[in-house]
Amino acid sequence: MNIVVLDGYSLNPGDLSWHGLDQEGELTVYPRTSADEVIERCVEADAILTNKVVLDAAIMNSLPRLKYIGVLATGYNVVDIAAARALDIVVTNVPAYSTDSVVQMTFAHILNMTNRIGHYAGQNRTGQWSRSEDFCYWNTPLTELSGKTIGIYGLGSIGMKVARVAMAFGMDVFAFTSKASSVLPAGIQKTTFDGLLGASDVLTLHCPLTADTRAIINSDTIARMKPGALLVNTARGPLIDEKAVADALADGRLGGYGADVMCDEPPAADNPLLSAPNAFVTPHIAWATREARVRLMSVAVDNVRAFAAGHPVNVVNR
Repeated sequence: MNIVVLDGYSLNPGDLSWHGLDQEGELTVYPRTSADEVIERCVEADAILTNKVVLDAAIMNSLPRLKYIGVLATGYNVVDIAAARALDIVVTNVPAYSTDSVVQMTFAHILNMTNRIGHYAGQNRTGQWSRSEDFCYWNTPLTELSGKTIGIYGLGSIGMKVARVAMAFGMDVFAFTSKASSVLPAGIQKTTFDGLLGASDVLTLHCPLTADTRAIINSDTIARMKPGALLVNTARGPLIDEKAVADALADGRLGGYGADVMCDEPPAADNPLLSAPNAFVTPHIAWATREARVRLMSVAVDNVRAFAAGHPVNVVNR
């Protein structure tokens, strides 16, 4: 096979190896590819691997040799699935490789907002503790998680593990999920979306981006949340209305927003969330621990190998 990786740098900036993939055919790896470079770079490709480079119907129709697309991620909205199916192009993804890392980032954001570690480390660098008249120093509220309610929107592998970690902290766990109450583990209470909004001291999003979930957090739903509640988004940026969240932070309606995703990535320099009070945004790195990327690479290679052997796995467009 002629295999082309369109945007390999994010997965492998140099600390991993493409060995294994190069055993399956002639391999070309590009660190990044712009939209107008895709056809030229892939005109001889039998297989394409992409993370964020979009492969739409027009592009696929221009690549007569293409028979396989491997998405280097769990979400596969960068590929026109219907067009791939019509052209008999197999599309695969890499499910659940980053669950532990995303759960870890979710709680990094929660703990940052409740304990303000970064804030106090910065205060110490400017001598605030050294000048304190007391043995301790704080100038923000500090919050204990035990006894608080966490609301989880979506109970897939990530949401379910967030629930288990939250219970270890002593939190009450409410969830909005399609799963039946009878199959939920003890300690997780199923509720309606309105029930989730009204009950949550911390609301964390772990659902896919669909027409139904786009901007589910907006000025109307924020008004139904507990005043001062914390909001966390490590799923997809467009699950929230960014201006509505920034406005709610500015007027104190939300107590904090921790996010690893934005509607546009990278965000515009004037995005209101980058300067909103109590907004803490990390640059889409929850998935990027070395451990998670090693898993991603391993499964991506296995996906190509299985396709080459005639029994593809992790296919998303059957």
